[in-house]
Amino acid sequence: MSDTAYSNDRPDVLRQGGEGSASDFFELLKPRVMSLVIFTALVGIALAPGGIHPVIGFTALLCIAVGAGASGALNMWYDADIDAKMARTAKRPIPSGRVAPQEAAVFGSVLSVFSVMTMGVLVNWVAAALLAFTIFFYVAIYTMWLKRRTPQNIVIGGAAGAFPPMIGWAAVTGTVSLESIVLFAIIFMWTPPHFWALALFRSGDYEKVGVPMMPVVAGERETRRQIMIYSALLVPVTLLPGLMGFAGTLYTVATAVLGLGFLAFAFRVWRTAPGAAQDKAAKGLFAYSILYLFLIFSLLLAERLLGM
Repeated sequence: MSDTAYSNDRPDVLRQGGEGSASDFFELLKPRVMSLVIFTALVGIALAPGGIHPVIGFTALLCIAVGAGASGALNMWYDADIDAKMARTAKRPIPSGRVAPQEAAVFGSVLSVFSVMTMGVLVNWVAAALLAFTIFFYVAIYTMWLKRRTPQNIVIGGAAGAFPPMIGWAAVTGTVSLESIVLFAIIFMWTPPHFWALALFRSGDYEKVGVPMMPVVAGERETRRQIMIYSALLVPVTLLPGLMGFAGTLYTVATAVLGLGFLAFAFRVWRTAPGAAQDKAAKGLFAYSILYLFLIFSLLLAERLLGM
């Protein structure tokens, strides 16, 4: 996206950009998303066999956080044209004119290189390679290619958000194991119902800017059906840590109960007709899905800390 093309739509942005505060640049990092990335990466580090020096572990988490933030900044740079037209994103630093697009691009690029190189030099190059691929996948594959071209953007692009626990595991072991792939799979399968629930009650925004989210392209009925299918596939995947022996009884039982709750929310969305009731059901699933993922990874971490 060129500055010229952008200025034709929002000339005020480029004139006002360049005076962003530290908080504006911090907002570019998508701190709420970053917090989930840090937490799931921490669980990957904690579950990995062997040990890691606390300073090295902290360095790995910092690199993962900075890499995730860099991805967010580059995403906001590339998507600034559509962010300006969507109610949910119009107040972000670039469309609101607080940060110029080229500043965000340089900021994100510098942080990307810094995070990957620091991870490689101070932790290990396997974790660094995974981090580099994650940034590339989120920015180039999801943001620049998939997001505006296919309703499967969330399904495929969700891989970017699923890598952090795998990177954390690799930071400790220098390898990718079946256990870390299962952690990846949990987040990967969780992403479609989570984001499609959001898309259901924000479909007008996506339609306005031409982003082919599932409700816009396939309709609300098909989106509700896909949410139910992916939810039914997600719950068994979350039980794999217990079946494989790297999680205990507490995790397995609690996760099964949480999974029933997830299925109940998804079923409500599936069976609700379009309108205000559907939006309410979708908002309920969206909110529960965030709590659900947090609790699943909290259980894994708690069992490891308690030696269970």
